[in-house]
Amino acid sequence: MATPVEGELVERMRGVDERLEVAFEPELLPPPRYPSDHGGDRSFRRTPDQERRFGELVGAAEVLYGIPGDTPQGLAWAVRSAPRLRFVQATSAGAGQQVRAAALTAEELRRVAVASASGVHGVPLAEWAFFGLLAFAKGLPRLLRDARSHRWGHYPLDELRGMTLLVVGVGAIGSEVIRLGEAFGMRVVGVARSERDGFHAAGELDDLVADADAVVVTLPLTDETRGLVSRETIARMRDGAIFVNVGRGGVVDEEALVDALRSGKLRGAALDVFAEEPLPDSSPLWSMENVLVSPHTAALSVRENERIVDLFCDNLRRYLDGRPLRSRVRTDVFY
Repeated sequence: MATPVEGELVERMRGVDERLEVAFEPELLPPPRYPSDHGGDRSFRRTPDQERRFGELVGAAEVLYGIPGDTPQGLAWAVRSAPRLRFVQATSAGAGQQVRAAALTAEELRRVAVASASGVHGVPLAEWAFFGLLAFAKGLPRLLRDARSHRWGHYPLDELRGMTLLVVGVGAIGSEVIRLGEAFGMRVVGVARSERDGFHAAGELDDLVADADAVVVTLPLTDETRGLVSRETIARMRDGAIFVNVGRGGVVDEEALVDALRSGKLRGAALDVFAEEPLPDSSPLWSMENVLVSPHTAALSVRENERIVDLFCDNLRRYLDGRPLRSRVRTDVFY
């Protein structure tokens, strides 16, 4: 184990196959600050003896659960310290960005397969997206403003039912957003990389946004998706639309989004991801009444570790059987 995880979940891993030798020494790992914390307490420091022991365990590993320190540098260190290493199960859906930033050689990328946690965060992220949609459909900014001034007055509210919801990205997260949208009685339109299975192609995005009352972005950041929601795309959005991003900040022209929110063109935005993270103190998004800022935490759940371990156990069986891993990071697009 290279990242904090509950002991009962380690036992679940041990039960996958009798051939496995699972090394878990929790005193070598930073204590978690909250449930499903993969990085652990940042002030944690191993003693020299503990550091040597941790290096021995990683160096002897064929499979790692988690990336040491949950950083690209930790991944590069593990790959180069463990000549027998063949498979790393990452704990984030965006592990492809960690693999890219680790600057591994072509030989290292061939030797070590990295699987992301893509697919395990669909439920919490979709729920958070609807938290954002409901917040602006039901007038949360006004409710908070009126509460501060003790203002009491009746006024009508909007409904999600009957709205057109455009979901940009139809992977595990987008599919769950679509399911919830249909349950709310919304007219749902999906955008995929290419036209398929009733979904529209990304090239149609600028035309589709004009008819959408709400837009939810769930895309990863790749060379294909960077800047996809451009200033032109935002300008073509319906006046009064609600915007939600639970994908990656670099997919959206953040400056253009701020302008659209300031002018009132967009009713509001619920943002869990940003072009720069942590969000700089100077960002106007912090103080805008029609923006919900979440510190890239919407995917976190008290059940996250359980779901990731379930994925890892399946991948362990696949690895032992010589079958393809689920959610393996593609090193051509780093996703």
